[in-house]
Amino acid sequence: MLDTEKIEPQTTPPQILAPAGNKDSFLAALSAGADAVYCGLKRYSARMEAQNFSVQELASLTHLAHEKGAQVYVTVNTLVTPRELDEIGGLLDRLNKTVHPDALIIQDLAVLELARRMHFKGELILSTLANVSFPKALHMIRRQLGVNRVVIPRELNIDEIKTMAAECPEDLALEIFVHGALCYAVSGRCYWSSYLGGKSGLRGRCVQPCRRVYRQQTNDGRRFSCQDLNLDVLTKVLLTIPQIRNWKIEGRKKGPHYVFYTVKAYQLLRDHGRDPAAKKDALALLAQSLGRTGTHYNFLPQRPQNPVHDTGQTASGLFVGKTQGGGRNTYLVPREALLPGDVLRMGYEDSRGHGIQKIRKYVPKKGRFHLKTSLKSTPPKGTPVFLIDRREKALEEMLKNLESEMTVQQVSPPPAQTPRIRISTRAVKRIPTTELRVYRNPVKGGSKEQIGLWIDKDTPLAASSKNIWWWLPPVIWPEDEAALCAAIESIVKRGERHFVLNAPWQSVFFKQPAAFNLWVGPFCNISNPLAVSCLADQGFSGVIVGPELQREDLLLLPKQSPLPLGIVISANWPLCVARTVSPDTKLGIPFASPKGEYAWVQKNDSNYWIYPNWRVDLTRHMEELKTAGYSLLVSVEEPVPEKMTLKNRPGIWNWDKGLL
Repeated sequence: MLDTEKIEPQTTPPQILAPAGNKDSFLAALSAGADAVYCGLKRYSARMEAQNFSVQELASLTHLAHEKGAQVYVTVNTLVTPRELDEIGGLLDRLNKTVHPDALIIQDLAVLELARRMHFKGELILSTLANVSFPKALHMIRRQLGVNRVVIPRELNIDEIKTMAAECPEDLALEIFVHGALCYAVSGRCYWSSYLGGKSGLRGRCVQPCRRVYRQQTNDGRRFSCQDLNLDVLTKVLLTIPQIRNWKIEGRKKGPHYVFYTVKAYQLLRDHGRDPAAKKDALALLAQSLGRTGTHYNFLPQRPQNPVHDTGQTASGLFVGKTQGGGRNTYLVPREALLPGDVLRMGYEDSRGHGIQKIRKYVPKKGRFHLKTSLKSTPPKGTPVFLIDRREKALEEMLKNLESEMTVQQVSPPPAQTPRIRISTRAVKRIPTTELRVYRNPVKGGSKEQIGLWIDKDTPLAASSKNIWWWLPPVIWPEDEAALCAAIESIVKRGERHFVLNAPWQSVFFKQPAAFNLWVGPFCNISNPLAVSCLADQGFSGVIVGPELQREDLLLLPKQSPLPLGIVISANWPLCVARTVSPDTKLGIPFASPKGEYAWVQKNDSNYWIYPNWRVDLTRHMEELKTAGYSLLVSVEEPVPEKMTLKNRPGIWNWDKGLL
């Protein structure tokens, strides 16, 4: 147990950073006294399913926030394609000149460079989607990228957070999530939604396939659907870590009720955490915030909680009862009073009878509320019902009063013609076209082909070969840093020089990076020539582009790239990489989606990888890609379980249907 009497608070308490996906939620954050609000625009935000803001509306809200002493952070944290650079550059210029946000939250290196070119006056924050997961990365990120703050992964426990903080430069701050929805996958390492239908999580358009019911053998379960992160009283230990400047609440798709209640709760926990009455009040507020059931996940290493419960309820909202009756006489006897303006959800999105209903008049606790149904969508008897949004009169009045204080800010219209973004015109060092086949385990009997091998801290290294390209994992946790560093050092001592890094900051493992052939790997999600130019400035030899791009962007990239490019043309590509797995999910055993899509879970290094039963396959377009200028053609091979049969599907991903 943590001893609150021994915890000394920071000299400057951390900011409470509130989410806002619409105007009412923004005003609720200000009404609750949030220190800062983070929000997105209509485009280029990692929560495109939220309503988000126009430049005009955001300018007025930001002006109001500044009058109230609150800061505004704008998320521009999506993957950027080659054809979007000019538009996003113009957007950043307008933001800087007319909205005046206090910070930008960024994933793509191109956006970081564009913000500098536009002389952005606020802070630059590296999003959790950028995957900064190990301590050694922090000095390099501050030195080479010049960011002011890094959002660290939700998967870290308190000991790992302290390790990150101990390595943090004095002029770099950390931001941490304390509450809200958990993705099953590690941020920035999920391709599930994109792989199944082009709606990329890296573009803010995830359709959450992880929330569905999956069958393994004869058992059905929501085996990848996580509960909400809820650190509540455990946040007191964070007050001892001065490098943590922000407590971040997730929820840009949530309503004002959720925002107001969670902000108020974490204010109490931050400012009055030693007062038992205040802690009790904070927990009561969180219980009424309409989120999912909570978990502290890995935060306590001695008492970790698996956030996935196959048979548990992981839908958002407060459970208020189950449907009774049937047909047109379906009704609810609520466990608590329902207020005018409340919003109910019946069942789950993938269940029969799922629907949303708004309460028009007061319904007392244990009263009877008749649900509007049709014969086609009537929920079965016993369907759970959740309260997902609430508009109390007092909160509505606060929002109206704040809105009345807003003044319309004059913003300049977008230019008639967006200025072109200039890319470095340095000469590209051409290399012979090379086909590289990447394996999880050493190939027996030797091979004349160029091969790659994953570096795994737990696997003995293969015999030395100048043909080997060594691949670093897409996620490195603090506990694995030393072992991985030793493995790399051993490889380097043998005179090997070819490495593929799956986060740009993994270059910190090399004392003299210029002495090596260092390529940026596909898990870095590099998708535009300006990001490639940034990597060229950092001394990289080449880039294997992100796998999600469509044909037009893939063929355009080499024409503008200042570095040699590679592409994954064939692979057992993972739907996602995660740090946890449900205890009821068996490794190497096929599981099926409701649509008959099969996949399996495999543990590699310290993570769990989920693979579909069909491969990425662009081999039929190989000559077109060679002609476009790709010089490294990569195939990634993974061991397939005996009970899994791979389907013969096209496997062209977003090649011809487009990336949304």
